[in-house]
Amino acid sequence: MSEHAPIDQAVAQAAEAAPLWAQASIEVRATLLRGLASALEANKEALIPLADEETHLGAVRLGGEIARTAYQLRGFAEHLEQGAAHTVVIAEAIAGTPPAGRPPLARVLRPLGPVAMFSASNFPFAFSVLGGDTASALAAGCPVVVKAHSGHPRLSRAVFAIAAGVLAAQGLPEGLLTLVDKASRGAGGYLVQHPQIAAVAFTGSYQGGTALWKLANERPRPIPFFGELGSINPLIALPQALERDSAALAHTLASSMTLGCGQFCTSPGVIVLLEGSASDGFIGQLRDALAPIQPHPMLTAGMRDGFEQASATVAANAATLLASAGNAAAPGPRLYEASAAAFIAKPALREEMFGPAALIVKAKGLGEIEQVLGAIGGTLTTTLWGANDDTPANRALVRAAENISGRVLFAGVPTGVAVCAAQQHGGPWPSSTAPQTTSVGYAALERFLRPVALQDAPAWALQP
Repeated sequence: MSEHAPIDQAVAQAAEAAPLWAQASIEVRATLLRGLASALEANKEALIPLADEETHLGAVRLGGEIARTAYQLRGFAEHLEQGAAHTVVIAEAIAGTPPAGRPPLARVLRPLGPVAMFSASNFPFAFSVLGGDTASALAAGCPVVVKAHSGHPRLSRAVFAIAAGVLAAQGLPEGLLTLVDKASRGAGGYLVQHPQIAAVAFTGSYQGGTALWKLANERPRPIPFFGELGSINPLIALPQALERDSAALAHTLASSMTLGCGQFCTSPGVIVLLEGSASDGFIGQLRDALAPIQPHPMLTAGMRDGFEQASATVAANAATLLASAGNAAAPGPRLYEASAAAFIAKPALREEMFGPAALIVKAKGLGEIEQVLGAIGGTLTTTLWGANDDTPANRALVRAAENISGRVLFAGVPTGVAVCAAQQHGGPWPSSTAPQTTSVGYAALERFLRPVALQDAPAWALQP
């Protein structure tokens, strides 16, 4: 059997199920989503140890991730019942000729078709087989072909088997959710370019995502590629915030930087400070808070190698404030420092260190901070500590943050992404390939729906 035969089979099953699922009622879709949530929860005692063996993320973190995954599956069901996937916009007929006159028009939403979903390494439940991309695509009426991640293959197969049981119990075609396992990079590219795949959802590295995005656009008929590629998530701490309680903020930031061994797409990787005594004191407190932390092992040996290489690149262009080597299993926290001028001039300082490390950037004034943000170009989040007062300077800083970010925080830390209708998880390039969309929150299903305007249509044509 050729390497591509399993992909052809999975995609063929998805394509066969697509017309049925596109016309499935809200009740049928919602029942499936809730059934998947319940089955995941019912099997958590068996899934958590398996997930921990493959990812080292710990039972507490993994249990919380199952709860989040089940929550968002049920959330998409509720959002469906509120009409999210079947919104119809009506423009009544007006007598006369255009532009004042018009025939009756109705704008409806139609599912794109089979979606290829590339699982992420760092969220083995929430961004994997039954994660947000799968949930949103199924809610939109699209079958999903899951490309399992090599970092947790046994867990992927176990979760898929549970999902397949739910499909069978509900009398639904198995092609609604299929799994491509043990696929090489070349096979992943073949999946993206398969003529029956209508869209791609990807969460992963900049290098891998960019390669697949290019393949999606090189097809004879290009398709949407919704990729989350990486982010350095600047956190700006102004003196007015640090002067209130810098010690507590330092501990909060240290915890966020090292959470999950720093393997979060929203981990704060650049800390921007103004020159001055408040910032100097905060740097010392942050270094002290980080020094004793020993993160757990990284997800894969390849990710450890990538982290070490990125850290070495930054270290070669910046001063090292803390360089805890860690051990063979897990890296220790790293903290580097550079001037804003160096950060703006040297692209190497803007490389993502996907692990427990951050670069402190010292600026001479707010104008230089805005230049730092402009140099970043695109990021999932920007955090602004101390920009709460309504001043022209703060307004300019917020505008600069909005220009490059999908989410702007005025308090707290960017790790932890709420699942709700107001969430935006996606920013300008290179953080994502489609900044007008989100991969977290209920608006995520809009990625897999295409608007169609029906003119002079009979009433029955407006139905799904």
